[in-house]
Amino acid sequence: MQLPLVVGVDGSDSSLMAVDWAVDEAARHGLPLHLVHASRWETYEGIKPSFSTDRSAEEVLAEHIVASGVERARRRTPEVNVSGEALTEDAVSALLRAGPEAFALVTGSRGRGEIAGMLLGSVSLAVAARAVCPVIVIRGADSNRGGGLGRVVVGVGAAAGGAGAVRFAFREAQARECDLTAVRAWRNPSQEPVDHMLPADDAARLREERASAGLEDALREAQREHPRVDVRRRTVEGPAHRVLLEAAARADLVVLGAQRRHGHFGLQLGRVAHTLLHHSECPVAVVPQPI
Repeated sequence: MQLPLVVGVDGSDSSLMAVDWAVDEAARHGLPLHLVHASRWETYEGIKPSFSTDRSAEEVLAEHIVASGVERARRRTPEVNVSGEALTEDAVSALLRAGPEAFALVTGSRGRGEIAGMLLGSVSLAVAARAVCPVIVIRGADSNRGGGLGRVVVGVGAAAGGAGAVRFAFREAQARECDLTAVRAWRNPSQEPVDHMLPADDAARLREERASAGLEDALREAQREHPRVDVRRRTVEGPAHRVLLEAAARADLVVLGAQRRHGHFGLQLGRVAHTLLHHSECPVAVVPQPI
């Protein structure tokens, strides 16, 4: 049985963009799409609508949000099997609970009621930092969200734990029939001692060579599994978050790995993922890797 692509909806413009992106993604992968709206409407006090004597206005609104999202997705891509549900719990808990049985979770960058000017909503941040499945936050310009640039970018770090992100990125590039750019940043800080007392130029060359070798190692298995994907390898000197932000500006999707410590319930995002989630010009996929 195929796991569904699960998208959180709350009626905001951001969540509607997430629905549009998610139904296109479901069609690419041949997946069912499931919409989830979560709200503790039983905690609200309000006037019940005149056409109902036993349901609160918040409950009616929740059902309307789900039904409208389902209709929107079906009209956009009729061949995708779309379902939806409204749940009486907080949004973060509902989405995290759906994670183990989802292909991926999709959220907008900001929800209904978020403070104007926020770079990333609290629900999206919490879900991206804690989910056990890939989380895709939909943000950026129309050209990037629409998939017209023909490029997926994956960040490959020096630490272990990026294999899941690399495999996810290859699957995305193959499904989209587009190029994959694999990026690894390396640093040559002037204040660090040079390797083996080498001259500065030789030390920089050695570090770049190590970065290239590490990148090649990280890609080898996934490249063998997806031989039709055209891969561009880039090793770039500079801070990883800046290097990937630049690459994301010319991409349809940027994919990052995130290590998940077993039994740790706090936010688990490094600086690179945190920066991309707040500032990327294209959708961001965070792929967890248990350690």
